[in-house]
Order: sequence, then structure tokens, then C-alpha cells
Amino acid sequence: MPAPVRLDSAYRSKAWERLASREFDVLVIGGGVTGTGAALDAATRGLSVALVEARDFASGTSSRSSKLFHGGLRYLEQYNFGLVREALRERELMLTRIAPHLVRPVSFLYPLTHRFWERPYVSAGMTLYDSMGGARSVPRHRHFTRGGALRMAPALKRSALTGALMYYDAQTDDARHTLMVGRTAATYGATLLSSAEVVGLDHAGERIVGARVRDVENGDQINVRASVVVNCTGVWTDDIQTLAGGRGRFHVRASKGVHIVVPRDRINSETGLILRTEKSVLFVIPWTTHWIIGTTDTDWTLHKAHPAASKADIDYILDHINEVLAVPLTHDDIQGVYAGLRPLLAGESESSSQLSREHAVARPQPGLISIAGGKYTTYRVMAADAIDAAVHDVGGSQPPSVTEHIPLVGAEGYHAMVNQVVRLAKSAGLPVWRMQGLLDRYGSMTEELLAMADDDPSLLQPLDGAAEYLRAEVAYAATHEGALHLDDVLARRTRISIETPDRGTESAQAAADLVGPVLGWDDERIANEVAAYSARVEAERRSQEQQDDQDADAARIAAPDTRAVAVGRALD
Repeated sequence: MPAPVRLDSAYRSKAWERLASREFDVLVIGGGVTGTGAALDAATRGLSVALVEARDFASGTSSRSSKLFHGGLRYLEQYNFGLVREALRERELMLTRIAPHLVRPVSFLYPLTHRFWERPYVSAGMTLYDSMGGARSVPRHRHFTRGGALRMAPALKRSALTGALMYYDAQTDDARHTLMVGRTAATYGATLLSSAEVVGLDHAGERIVGARVRDVENGDQINVRASVVVNCTGVWTDDIQTLAGGRGRFHVRASKGVHIVVPRDRINSETGLILRTEKSVLFVIPWTTHWIIGTTDTDWTLHKAHPAASKADIDYILDHINEVLAVPLTHDDIQGVYAGLRPLLAGESESSSQLSREHAVARPQPGLISIAGGKYTTYRVMAADAIDAAVHDVGGSQPPSVTEHIPLVGAEGYHAMVNQVVRLAKSAGLPVWRMQGLLDRYGSMTEELLAMADDDPSLLQPLDGAAEYLRAEVAYAATHEGALHLDDVLARRTRISIETPDRGTESAQAAADLVGPVLGWDDERIANEVAAYSARVEAERRSQEQQDDQDADAARIAAPDTRAVAVGRALD
């Protein structure tokens, strides 16, 4: 692999120059996992590619998922065997080759509630699930009596189960994984830009030949020329098609999924849980020193950039998890809440929980490819399919996708560093648990991060208000990982916004003081960034006190947009 590219301010300046001065084979719109995956796919085929994202990388759905790489056990009941098989193959690739530093196995206990028929029925499904993925890096499913299940998960009510089965999937930090996909794409020559909004699509007759792009940070606009534009904008797919002036071949419905985050000690269990609900399933997912619990599945037709979790959403989750817990959770136990939107292909069902998780690729106009649907786990397949369609407009004979053979930045050398974790921790003067945490977030790039402390040893100290993170991680977000705003650092480069009771407000000043000098902020800009972040947190808290979506949305959008701070818009 070439030397990893630093996504710093110098890179951003040069990227704008490249966008304005050259023509690309492929222009990708959207910096989520599908968009960054498409950029990586195109770049590793030898195509010239640019990617623009209106906000931050992974700022939409790709930072607000259930954070799982999984086949989707429930899709077996829908007879969607192809999707499950495909997703399980991707899970295996991530665990073994592409992202072993970011993706790791996780177990789930499935409580049985019926004495006779349920065990053979569920076991048959899990046996099929175990066998569909081919080579396996996770154990096969296991059976438990009620007593055995309660020893694994003492938090469960004895009356809530008659026995249980345990199976394995995999999990990841979705925002960091998406960022690493993007950084890998840049390493192979892709030009990536966040805070770069497409405000128009350029035509030559009926053909799309590029896009008008606005720099959200300063308002400048340029025209980017490309042989083909690939629309990877998820729930904004229809908006881009409207911008193109044509009708799409499919439409996307947004389904809101809400998760809550509670401290690990509030649920006494050695394993995650999966529970059936009347609509879908509810996961209890181990997340470092926390549990993530979700999700909901409801239509959303309001502001797509800031989906709001309402009190009704949170109550739904609490009501369902408390049906099986001996000690119920309360609102006071919740440390974090996040809401995301699934981009589901419309038209198959009136119920969002029944809409297909398969994806579709269309060429609605010459020079424009749209891809939508799918699930996080299958992002690489989606990206390959999109570029397969795009090469028709590029012309010539193009090689096939090779991304199944391309490790992400940080993967190479990761296993060796894990074996040396004690030595590495001693050399850096850090506890072993902290070094292991760094390796699981940065992989072999941990050495690059720690090298920053050579000139400033204070960077190896914990961040004020978020002791699980080092000050170096905050600085690294701005020097290497393309963070442009405080929200980028606290919500996506780290996950402080959902992991601390104050949701990052107590860390905001310290973090802004670290990234401010790197990003050229003066004292006023630092104060504005902190104020904007705090206002965003307060607006989210207010939205979660509202009973319905309309009121929750109104409360959430009352906060200033952190990306408006840079261009001088006033904070309300």
C-alpha cells in the first residue's frame, strides 16, 4: 500500500485546486460508506476520481447505524437468502482481510420464550446462518438451558426465557470505518473533500458532465468536470436526481432508527442480546464501557440532515428492553441517544420494516449513476456495482473491482502490533488497556498518532471530560483525519458525544483548544465552535423530551448548524 495520505488543511487546499483545474473520470457525491467505498473502488481500478461531501464524512446514516457487520438473521424469515449470503461473505472479508483492526466478533444471546417449537425453529435458522457465509472467523451457534443463559446474562428475568441460543456476528465503529475507507481511497489517488456541497449539475444536452460545488467553509464555488457522476447520497438520492432535472428510476424512503446508549454496569451480561419485537428485532450491543440498544423503524419525512429522536422513540426502546430485564432501565440511565435514517427503496411495502435492504443501481440520465438501498454491511458490493455501471460513461476497457483484496489504512501490521501490545504500551508509557483501545481504533496508524507526542508529551494525557480518549486523538482528527469542526471531532472521529453523560459539552473547550491552532481558529472562532456544539447538544436533549416527531424535529433544528459558524452566520 502507498503511504497513507494526511487529510489536513494543506491537502484540502490542493484538493480544491485539483477539482477546479482537471477533469475526472468519476465524481462521487456523498461521503458516507457507499460513497467512500465507490471512490476507493474507482481509484483502485486506475480511474481518476473525486468525492465531495456537503457536511462531514459519515455525518449521515454512516455514523448512526447499529454498528454491526452482520448477515441479518431476520432476513432469513423473509426468504432473502441472497442478501444474507452476500452480507455474511462481506463480514468475513472485513474480519480477516479488509478491516481486522476495526471489525471484531460479537456474540448475541437469543432468549427462547416457548417451551417446545421455538428452539428447533430458531436453531434451524441459525444453522443455516452459520453455513451460508463460507469460511468463518466466528464460532457457530450454541444452545443454553435457562440456567445456562442466566449465568451468561444475569440481568435477564428468569420468567423472560425458557432457554436460549447464542450466535455470533461482528461490530465496528461505523464512523471510523467510513473514514478509513475514505482515507484509503485518498491513499490510492482519490481526491476527497468534505464541506463541499453540490448545488447544481452541469449538462451538455441531456448528458451530465459535472457539478457545481460550493465550499461550505467560505462560500466559494467551482465547476467540477467528470465523465460520470455517481450519486451515493442515501436519503438525499431523490434530491440529487431532482437537481439533475430528470426523473429517477427508483425512489428512496427514509426510515428512522433510534438507539440509546447506557453504561455497561446497568445490564449485567457477558454477551449482547437480540430480542424479537412486534415490528422487527431489538439489539443490545456491547460497546466498550457501554451498551447500545436499538433500534426503532419508523417513517421519517422531516429534516433529513438532523433526524430527531423523540420521547416516544426512547420509550419504545425502554419498554421492550424492560420486558426482559430484572432491573429495569430508566431515562436517567441513558447517557447517549442518536437517530439515523435508513435509505430504503420505496414501493415494495407500506411498512418500512418490510422494505427491501437490497440495493439498486440505475442510470437515469447519460453521465449520471444513482445507487440506493442496501445495508452498511454490503457497502463494498454496492460500491463495486455502482462503478461497474459508471464505467459505461467513462469509456474504454476498464478492469473489474479489486477492493476485496485491498486492506484499509491501518490494517497492515495490526495483528503483529496486537501481539506486541504490552511492549508498545510500556514504550509509550500507557496502560495496556489504553494501547489496545488505540489499536482497535487506529490499527497500525497508532504509531503515527503516538509520534505526535514526541514534541508535546501532554498529548498522551486523557482529554478533559472524556478520560477514555487521549488528547492526541483529538489533535490527530484535525492533522490527519480531515476534521474541520468541533462536532466532527466529538461526534465522529471520537464518539464522546454518545459516550459521556454530558454528551461532550465538558470536553468541548479542551478539544477546541487542541484543534483550533491546527485549523487556524482565533479565540472568537473557538468560542463559536464551543457554543454551537453546546447548543446542538441542548437542542437534542429538548427534542428527546417531545412526544412526537414533529415537535422533536422542531426542537432539534433550533440549534445552529456547526458548519454555519465558519461562514459567519450568527448563533441564535
